[in-house]
Amino acid sequence: MKILKYFFFLIATVVSGPSFSQIIEDPTAWTYEVKKKAGNEYQLIFHLVLKSPWHIYSLKPGGDGYEIAPSFTFDKNPNLKLKGKITEKGKATTTSMEGIDGKVTFFSGTVDYVQDVTVTGKTKISGKHEYQVCNDKLCLPPKTKDFSFEIK
Repeated sequence: MKILKYFFFLIATVVSGPSFSQIIEDPTAWTYEVKKKAGNEYQLIFHLVLKSPWHIYSLKPGGDGYEIAPSFTFDKNPNLKLKGKITEKGKATTTSMEGIDGKVTFFSGTVDYVQDVTVTGKTKISGKHEYQVCNDKLCLPPKTKDFSFEIK
C-alpha cells in the first residue's frame, strides 16, 4: 500500500510539477557574502530569504528519505581549500508533517549556509547550489543556481 502511495505521489509530481513551476515563481532570494576571518581564512556565506509560507529542508532533513536537502558544489580551484563541511545557521523547526514518516527539520524565513575556506591569493570561487522549497501543500521542482565569490 505504501508503494502505491509513493507511485501516485511521483506521477502527480511529474505531471503537475512543470505546470506549477510556470505559475509559481521562485520564492527564494539568495545573496552571497565573503567574510575574512584571519590571514588566508575566510567564510563564504550563502544568505537565503524565503517568502512565507515556503520552507527549505535542513542539510539533514530527517523524515523518510524523500526530502531534498540543499547541496553546494564548488568548481575546482587550485587557490581554494574547503575546511570541513558547509553548515547552516538559522531557526530550525523539527516536527511531524502529514504524509512524511518521521520528523523533519526545515527552515522558514531566513537561513545562512556557511563554508569555511582557506584561499591563496586573489581568486574567484564559483559553483552551483541545488535546493527545493515546499509549503504545506506542495514542493516546487528542485532548482539549481550558479554562485560566485570574489576574494580580493
